Amino acid sequence: MTARSRARLALVFGLLAGCRIVPAPQRETTNVPDPAGTHVVLLGTGTPNADPDRMGPAVAIVTGGRAYLVDAGPGVVRRAALAARRGVDALLAARLDIVFLTHLHSDHTLGLPDLIFTPWTLERTRPLQIFGPPGTRTMTEHLLAAYDADIRNRIDGLEPANETGWHAQAIEIEPGVVYQDSLVRVTAFAVHHGAWAQSFAYRFETADRTIVVSGDAAPSESIVEACNGCDVLVHEVYSDAGFGRRPADWQRYHADAHTSARELAAIAARARPALLVLYHQLFWGTSETDLVREVSEHYAGRVVSGRDLGIY
Repeated sequence: MTARSRARLALVFGLLAGCRIVPAPQRETTNVPDPAGTHVVLLGTGTPNADPDRMGPAVAIVTGGRAYLVDAGPGVVRRAALAARRGVDALLAARLDIVFLTHLHSDHTLGLPDLIFTPWTLERTRPLQIFGPPGTRTMTEHLLAAYDADIRNRIDGLEPANETGWHAQAIEIEPGVVYQDSLVRVTAFAVHHGAWAQSFAYRFETADRTIVVSGDAAPSESIVEACNGCDVLVHEVYSDAGFGRRPADWQRYHADAHTSARELAAIAARARPALLVLYHQLFWGTSETDLVREVSEHYAGRVVSGRDLGIY
C-alpha cells in the first residue's frame, strides 16, 4: 500500500469515527396487497402545512374488496384513484362510500365535498355514509346545500347522472361500536385534541388484523387500551427537536393537542403494536430519519415513517 493510499484510509476512518451512524427509517411498500387480507393504505399523511408531497390526512382500511376511510383531507379522491391505478381496486372512486371522521378540523375534512360528489360523477350510486362527532350532520347539510346548483345541473341537464349517488348520510357517534358488517367491526373511542369537545380515534377489527388509527391526539390512555398488541397502530407525531424551535404560543398549543416523538414511544411501548406507522408528521425542519430516530431511541419496536400511498 502506498503512502497516499494509507493517508486516504486514515482520513476515511477518521471521518467515520466522528460520525454517528443512525438507522434509516423503514420504508413503506407500494406492492399491490393480497385482496384476501387486510391492509392499511395511507392516502394522505399531511398536516395543515401545504406540503405538495403529502395530501391531507386520510387512511384507508382495505379488506374483502372494500375500503373504509378514516378522515377526508385535501386530495383524498385523487390519492385513492392513484392507489386504484396501482392495483388497489377497492379504492376505485365509485366504491368510496363510507368514511369515519376523527374530528372536524379543516385539514381532516376539506376533502369531504370531494368524497361526496366526485365519486357520484364517476358513477357511484350509493349514498356516502359519514360517521363522525357532533357537528358532522350540520357540516354535511351545509355542504349539500352549497353544491345544490351543481346537483340540480347534473340531474336536470343532459348529463346522464344518477339521482342517488350524491346523497350523504351523516351519523353522529359516541364512543363504542359504531359500525359493523360481515368484514369489519369499527369501534370509536375518545382522545384528547386541544379544545375539541369530542375527538375520536378508531379501532378496526377484521378476520385477520386489528388496526388502530389515532387521528389527531395528545397522549391518550385510550390508545394504549384500544391497541393492546394490535397489528398496526397509525399514530400522529411531532418532532421533539423541531418543537424546541417553535414559538412559545405554538409550543403551548402543540403540547396540549398533539403527541411528541418521545411521548409516542412511551405509548407504543405499552400498546405493543406489531407495527407503528407515523403519520400527520410535524417535522419542523427535521428529516424522516431524525423523526424515526427520536421515536426509536425510546421504543424498540418496528417503526415506519408513513408516506402517501404507502401500504402496510
